[in-house]
Amino acid sequence: MAAALCSKRPLQLTLALLKPDAASHPLVLEAVHETIVSNGLLIVRNKELRCGPERSRRFYREHEGRFFYQRLVEFMASGPMWAYILAHENAISLWRSLMGPTKVFRARYCVPDSIRGAYGLTDTRNTTHGSDSPASASREIAFFFPEFNEQLWYQQEEPRLRCGQMYYNAEKRVHCVIRDEETDLT
Repeated sequence: MAAALCSKRPLQLTLALLKPDAASHPLVLEAVHETIVSNGLLIVRNKELRCGPERSRRFYREHEGRFFYQRLVEFMASGPMWAYILAHENAISLWRSLMGPTKVFRARYCVPDSIRGAYGLTDTRNTTHGSDSPASASREIAFFFPEFNEQLWYQQEEPRLRCGQMYYNAEKRVHCVIRDEETDLT
């Protein structure tokens, strides 16, 4: 029966970061998490982490030399944040749509219900980051989740998640694949 529900389109992965301004406020963190889940994005992996200045510089090296680079690096190193690997048929565009425009002023006036429209403080302290392409997603996921094997995930977990063979683990706050040896939870 589950096979009938399978989408023919493979799931796409994206990286989502909840920046220090979001991670420092439990209610914002919870609201963003709820937005992720309620919009059909699957949480493949997540973790809380801290990025020191050097790691932040490496992550944002494509912006080196731009006027906001140093401010962004310092902000990203200022406190804990959350990293998520999200999956959906259109994970990148869906997550970017939920985030809203990078510029908080534009987000507040054009898409006030977006994450950045609701919770962003400034263009640097704009609550979230999301990959902008499949290549960026792969690179960024590997940066924050070096233990995650994307190719193996597409072979072993993606087909089951795509077919709905999963459950949401509220304690770990991730979607888990139902393994053959596990009891059907439906």
